[in-house]
Amino acid sequence: MTAEMTAATALAAVLIDAVLGEPRRWHPLVGFGRFANALEARLRAPAAGAEPQRWRGLVAVALAVLPCTVVMTALDRIPRIEFFVDAIALYLAIGHRSLREHAIDVYAALLHDELPLARSKLARMVSRDTQDINVSRIAAATVESVLENGNDAVFGALFWFAIGGAPGVVAYRLVNTLDAMWGYRSERYLHFGWAAARLDDALNFIPARLTALSYALLGHTACALRCWRLQAPAWDSPNAGPVMASGAGALKLSLGGGACYHGEWTERSALGEGEPADAGAIPRALHLVLRTLLLWLSVYTVARVLIHA
Repeated sequence: MTAEMTAATALAAVLIDAVLGEPRRWHPLVGFGRFANALEARLRAPAAGAEPQRWRGLVAVALAVLPCTVVMTALDRIPRIEFFVDAIALYLAIGHRSLREHAIDVYAALLHDELPLARSKLARMVSRDTQDINVSRIAAATVESVLENGNDAVFGALFWFAIGGAPGVVAYRLVNTLDAMWGYRSERYLHFGWAAARLDDALNFIPARLTALSYALLGHTACALRCWRLQAPAWDSPNAGPVMASGAGALKLSLGGGACYHGEWTERSALGEGEPADAGAIPRALHLVLRTLLLWLSVYTVARVLIHA
C-alpha cells in the first residue's frame, strides 16, 4: 500500500468512526467473541498441566486469528476495492468515539453528583470493582482507562495498519480482543491465556512507546518523561505502564495506587505527579488522546508528502 493510500484510508476510517461510532448491531468482534468462547470450550482443559494448557492456548489463538487474517489478505488483493476494504477494516478496529462516549457518560454523571450512575458507567470501561468508590477514584479510573485504551483502541490499530494494511490491523485487533478475554492471571486463564497475553504484549510494544512519547510531547513533557522513566518499570504490564505513567505526567495528575479486582485488594504503583484526579480530569484526558490522534494523522500525511517529493 502506498503512503498516499495509507494516509487517505486512515483519515477516512477515523472520520467514519467519528460520524457513526461502533456498529450497534452485528459488530464483527461480537461474532468473533462467540467463536473464541467456542474455541475455549473445546480446547481449554482445566485438569491439564501448565505446559499443555499453554500449548492449547496457543492453538486457540492461531485458530482464532489466522483464518480471519488470511481472508482479509485475500480481500485486500482484489483490484479496485482495496481502499474500501482497508477503510472498513480500520474503522472497525478503531474505538475512539466509543472510548470518548463511555468516558463522557462517567463525567456527566459526576457533574450531576450521581455517584451510583457514575460507578455503573465506569464498570463498562474497567475490570476493577467500582461499587462504593469515591469521586476521586472514579475519575482516576476513568482517566487511566482513557489513557490506556487510547493505545489499545486507537494508536495500536493505526500503527499496525501502517505496517500491514487491513490484514495487519485485523490481526492486531483480534489478538487484542483475545487478550481482553483470556489474558487474566486467574486460575482459569493463567496458562490457557498465556499465548494471547504475550502476543498482545509483543504487538503493542512499539505502539505503546510511541503513544507514551506522543502524550509526553503534547503535555507537560519533562514531567511525563520523568514519570515514564521512574514509574513504568514498577507497573505489571510492560505496555500499560509507559502509556499511563507518561499520560499521567503529561496531565500533571496523580493516578495509580491500589484497587479492588473481583473482591480482592491489589496494590499498584503510583502514576504521575500533581493533584489527584477529579471530574474535570476526564475531559482533559480525552483532549490529550484527541490531540494525539491528530498528531498521528499529521504524521501519516507528512509521510505521504515526503515519499512523493
